[in-house]
Amino acid sequence: MIVLPKKIGKRLKEESEKTGVSEEELILEALSKTLNEPLDPETKVEIHLKLSEKYMKDAENLLAEKDYIQASEKAWGAAAQIVKALAAKEDKELRSHVSIWQFVDELAEKLQEIELRRLWSRANSLHQNFYENWMPPRDVTYAIEDVKKFVERIRKLL
Repeated sequence: MIVLPKKIGKRLKEESEKTGVSEEELILEALSKTLNEPLDPETKVEIHLKLSEKYMKDAENLLAEKDYIQASEKAWGAAAQIVKALAAKEDKELRSHVSIWQFVDELAEKLQEIELRRLWSRANSLHQNFYENWMPPRDVTYAIEDVKKFVERIRKLL
């Protein structure tokens, strides 16, 4: 855990929301530049994979605590990060919700797996739920199970 002054933490959160890039990714990019240690594709895969695992564990813990709003966002983050890991393996960088969605669409088309689209849509419904809190708790639980399936399916492609 990194302790940041309130102003920097607030700015980091704003930048994360604006760009669709996680706070952890932004911090890693800044460190990479400062330390003059470029992030090669293999390192990016590792970063996104670890973030996906962390967010999935966080989602499960928050679900157990009945914090459905935060569990929703963490599960979506796990799905987004596993997609970014696969893109990084192909030396592609996804920096927006649109680019992630397009990558999943192209992947589902290439693999001819409509189920990937459905599972990705479930992850996105959780992202929307984070902002709007409209999803009943039972549906959050089911959607998080779908995200687990999505993450495992993409992980097999790594």
